[in-house]
Amino acid sequence: MKAFLSSLIAAGVSTLLMLAPANADDLDTVKQNGELRIGMSGVFPPFSFVDSENKVVGFDVDIGSELAKRLGVKPVIATTAFDGIIAGLRAGKFDVVVGSMSITPEREKAVDFAGPYYRGGRGIFVSETSSIQSMDELQKGKTVAVTLGETSDKWAREQGGWNVRTYKGIPELLLELRSGRVDAIVSDDIPILIAIKNSGEKVRQLDTPELQGTDNIGIALRKDNPELKDAINKALDDMKADGTYEQISMKWIGRDIR
Repeated sequence: MKAFLSSLIAAGVSTLLMLAPANADDLDTVKQNGELRIGMSGVFPPFSFVDSENKVVGFDVDIGSELAKRLGVKPVIATTAFDGIIAGLRAGKFDVVVGSMSITPEREKAVDFAGPYYRGGRGIFVSETSSIQSMDELQKGKTVAVTLGETSDKWAREQGGWNVRTYKGIPELLLELRSGRVDAIVSDDIPILIAIKNSGEKVRQLDTPELQGTDNIGIALRKDNPELKDAINKALDDMKADGTYEQISMKWIGRDIR
């Protein structure tokens, strides 16, 4: 009798497991809600920043909005500090991060990535009046400014010997360099170069070809969502094929950065 009851229980459990719905992919949730919630820092011009009308705009905003359009939903932009953006994604505050995030093995342990949607490089910037002419001259004991949570933050600390100070975004980095409180900025090169061009800051980039084009920049999403990942990758491929990606890139960057 005990053996018979055990068999019935086992069979019942197996039936329930078969009937239980599989975990829904985030793509289903996005389509049901009719919106794609997109996380980014909002302090990383020209990729994401707040304009004079208090609206978040930029390359990442346009890429994210176009992705939402091609998924058939409305884009909803959410800004948060970059050092907490992965935690926010995993906590469900947004569905994806289109925030100029480098794909790294460490980050891939916590999230998945679609893309990459562009390639970036690292730059070292000093004041035009600085005596520093090369990375070798940026000696131990010098103070460098980085954005908290960026790969440049980790990289600068790994060099050893520099005093590394962290800030929330590019305006603060340039302010600290201008005031002389730091000797150099270590950051993704494209946004700093554009900020220099737009602001007229007296800043120059050190010649460091070994640091150029080293980062694959991806779109982060929560683990185990293959349908959403595939849909984003297809949308990216279609954007590149039909010229939409190039138009967005030329608008904000001045060149195609795919």
